[in-house]
Amino acid sequence: QVQLVESGGGLVQAGGSLRLSCAASVRTFSSVAMGWFRQAPGKEREFVAAISGNGVVTRYADSVKGRFIISRDKAKNTMYLQLNSLKPEDTAVYYCAASPRTSWAGPYGKYDYWGQGTQVTVSS
Repeated sequence: QVQLVESGGGLVQAGGSLRLSCAASVRTFSSVAMGWFRQAPGKEREFVAAISGNGVVTRYADSVKGRFIISRDKAKNTMYLQLNSLKPEDTAVYYCAASPRTSWAGPYGKYDYWGQGTQVTVSS
């Protein structure tokens, strides 16, 4: 069983920044594939970014490439998402996800565990 707890969401003006955190309760953090997804009101959940277990491989959605940075800290069992140059269209609930069965899941892999979500609201 893996528990994921997100934090760091909030209200920010367009052009601002936020950092989201996802604390994972798992013994083998370095071998767990992780990712961030988001869901805006009235829309389906969409992929944002993914990172391999060792943190070397990352992948981003085109809509956030160059603005968001995914990272992870194995000493803290925590994954991060740095959100820069935020736009109103980035407004959504952001979820972290984990796949303990593999070290890389990317945008299309099966994530078995999900956090409760954290709200990010960007005002224009």
